[in-house]
Parts: sequence; C-alpha cells; structure tokens
Amino acid sequence: MRTVNVVNHPNSKFNAFTLFQHSEQQSQRNLALLEQLQTTLDVKQLINIFAIEVAKYLDFTGVYFKHASISATARGSRQAKAERQFELKLNGQFFGLITYAVNTPISMTNYKVLIELHQLLINPLNNAVQYHQAMQLALQDGLTKLGNRRSFDEQIKRTMAQATRRHTRVGLILCDLNKFKAVNDTHGHAAGDSVLVHFAKALQISIRDTDSVFRFGGDEFAIIVADACEDSLTAIEHRIHHAVSEDTLLGKYRVTSSLGIAFMNRADNAMSFFKRADKALYTDKMNMPQKFSVVSLS
Repeated sequence: MRTVNVVNHPNSKFNAFTLFQHSEQQSQRNLALLEQLQTTLDVKQLINIFAIEVAKYLDFTGVYFKHASISATARGSRQAKAERQFELKLNGQFFGLITYAVNTPISMTNYKVLIELHQLLINPLNNAVQYHQAMQLALQDGLTKLGNRRSFDEQIKRTMAQATRRHTRVGLILCDLNKFKAVNDTHGHAAGDSVLVHFAKALQISIRDTDSVFRFGGDEFAIIVADACEDSLTAIEHRIHHAVSEDTLLGKYRVTSSLGIAFMNRADNAMSFFKRADKALYTDKMNMPQKFSVVSLS
C-alpha cells in the first residue's frame, strides 16, 4: 500500500459558534454530528460514528485512528490503493493521527470539509481517550504495572465463561513470596518494592502471550492460564522457579516463591475456583507436597 504525505492539522481557533458560519443545512448536519459524538466515551464507537458522516463527502475504504495509548479502526475498513493521513492537534499539541484508505485523490473541497469535521471530532475523541486512560489506571497496579485485583476479578469471569462455551480448561496459579516480610523489616520498603517489581518481571517472562498476570497487593500475585493443560501449568511452574532463582536481586535477599495451582471444573464459580488455588498455595507454603488434579470439562 502506498502512503501519501502527512498533512498537518491546522491549529485553528474553532469553537461552537463556527457551526453556524455555514448554510443552515450544513449547520444542522454539524450539530447533529456533534450530538452523536457526545453520546459515547468509546473510541471505536466514536470512529464508527465519524466514518458514517465522512462517507457523505469522501469515497474511502477505511478509517483508522492512532493515539499514543489507543488505536481504533472503523467497522468494515479495508485496504485501498493509498492512505491519506491527517495530524490531529489539541491546543497546538499533537494528539493523534487519523488515516483514510482511498482509491482516488481527495479534492480540495473535500479536504476542507475533512478539516472542519476533524475539529468537531477532536474534543469528543480527547474525552474518550482520557476516559480510556483513567479506566486503564483503575485496573492497574501502580508499582508493578500488572493488572490489579479488580482487573483479575473481571478477567477470571470472562475467561471461565469463554472456557465453558469452548469446552476448554482454565488454570489458575496463585503466587506469593517467602521471607518477604523479613526483607521489608530488615532492608526497608524501598528494597521490598524492588523485590516485588523483580518478582513481577519473573512471572511475566514465565508465561505465554495468552496468559495474564495480576498483583492483588502485598506479595500476592495470580496468573490466569487460558486453554490450560497439565503440561502448560507444569511448564509455567518450572519457569517461575527458574526465573526467581536466576534473578540477582531476588537471590541477594534469598527470596523464593510458593505457588498454588488449580484447574477450573464444571461446578466452579470464580470464588470456588480461587479458593481451591488458595488452598493449594497454603499447602505449598507449609512445605507439604501438593499434586493438583485435573477435572475434565467434557
């Protein structure tokens, strides 16, 4: 696909009054679009609404939006002969890129229309991006940048429901650190925070791309393993212990980890599933050999 030159979005002094500097019909269209754009804080939905309006003026096959923290594609988008990109600026600062997949050049008349439509889009889009960022922060542990307990509670329910529909299995691994309290008491909370960050990284490098790691708080962590089997959980368990043993900082403080492993069974809800993994963790911490059993979902 050929990409044409990027066009900077001008930093014009747009406000609501410019809506009325057109014909009555165009002003009504602008107001209607603005009202629709203010009905959602979902970035993808905003791009879908916007694409429907742009289709009145431009022959395109796709609309794409890209921001530093989020991207969205209009429904039904596909490649074309060329792409035309426009920079979106907010208060003179680069905000993001909006790209149109086109098979024919954009006329100067339609170019001017697009610039005006972008001015209508930018503030609702900024609100949606800020909302997305706030929601991401609400679901993230500030220290390790892993998902937090709220994120875990949402993800485990979705993963279990999906496994039930697909007749697959979900594995749950609960993890905590041995001798972590001694690190905090002896070396201080800064050292304890460093240990937690290193342990989080050890967990992240031990899982597959389809698995998810969370920190509940303190030294308590969890891993959701989708499409799990005995071999995959055993492999993750071994990789965790290896990663912890190879980490210089964790070795310095002689920190090890305990793991509690469980498979979801057909009778489980999120709470019962978690309790079985928690019981396995307690057993492991008490240095009692624990073998988890596989319950078939078929």
